[in-house]
Amino acid sequence: MVMSHSPSQLPPSQALVKDDALHAKTERWFEYPVKVQPHHTDYAGIVWHGAYLAWLEAARVECLHSIGIDFADLVQAGCDLPVVELALRYHRPLQLGQSAIVKTQMREMTGVRIDWDYEIQALDSPEIYLSGRVTLVAVDRASGKVVRRLPPAVKDALIKLTR
Repeated sequence: MVMSHSPSQLPPSQALVKDDALHAKTERWFEYPVKVQPHHTDYAGIVWHGAYLAWLEAARVECLHSIGIDFADLVQAGCDLPVVELALRYHRPLQLGQSAIVKTQMREMTGVRIDWDYEIQALDSPEIYLSGRVTLVAVDRASGKVVRRLPPAVKDALIKLTR
């Protein structure tokens, strides 16, 4: 159930009713390698903050693909998973030419709310460059409204992450 809001605005994620029948969490990280290219950096050769967001999205899409969810198929089926909350912490800067691993895991899925955790880590050490959390919700593309339940194929595939 969603509180009423203007059609162009999604409700705050805490306004979503939690579906206690579906509660899942992963413990394994999906790893996505990246290398800092010139177009990822500012004039000083430091990764621009927007590049991190693109890497997080790419890692999440590839993680979903690894369990059989093709984002294009979701869109074609009329479902979207927009970001409704985002929190990032920058620990150290990444610089031009460096490589790193973007690690992601579904932290929790409750009802139609899906929380993902992220870390961007050095290849050869436990050094962390960035950590973050993103919240997605399932939205019907035609109406633009949050759905009451995840589509069964999406729910079943996401549960695979917990095994």
